[in-house]
Amino acid sequence: MPYSAAHKRETRAKIVEAARILFNRHGFDDVTIDMIMRDAGLTRGGFYNHFDSKEALYAAAVSSFLMGRGAQWRGDAGVDPAKPGPDMAERMISGYLSPDHLGDLDGQCPMIALPSDIARTNPQVREAYQLLLTSMVGLFENGLSKGSDSMRETALSLAALCVGGMVLARTLPDSELAEEIRAAAHRTAVAMARSASELA
Repeated sequence: MPYSAAHKRETRAKIVEAARILFNRHGFDDVTIDMIMRDAGLTRGGFYNHFDSKEALYAAAVSSFLMGRGAQWRGDAGVDPAKPGPDMAERMISGYLSPDHLGDLDGQCPMIALPSDIARTNPQVREAYQLLLTSMVGLFENGLSKGSDSMRETALSLAALCVGGMVLARTLPDSELAEEIRAAAHRTAVAMARSASELA
């Protein structure tokens, strides 16, 4: 008896989530299809019923963050895209540049966990990564600009500061320096968002 469409969706979602976590932990090259399927509780034979390649799964795993673990993270931070305003921009900054997010290797945003991998991979994966970035920039623009086009540069700068600060903090072996960088990026981003909101 063939599987139902709902079962296929659930199975695909299991594969994507297992892959997202493993890619965050180990990067693209060190994760195999066998590892992903084992962590998803499935056999390797079923992989190609859902994906043409590991690269296609990688793109799906990056994209899934936005409405999966990313949506959970935004909710925990009190970020509601339907209620734009300076408070939402600050919540986004504080949640993204938090010690909890830095320490959450499995749940981290792929923009932090995977940038060097993504720079070397195919266009499909880079497009998924770009979608995450444009969504973040859009949240900042929505929160800061109140309809003004002049805040795009600030939104881009905030996204770069948030992601860049976390990438640096995550890669350093010195935890004290990593915390200094995370905290400095947080303070600077909040100050930038407040200043931009006052000018809006």
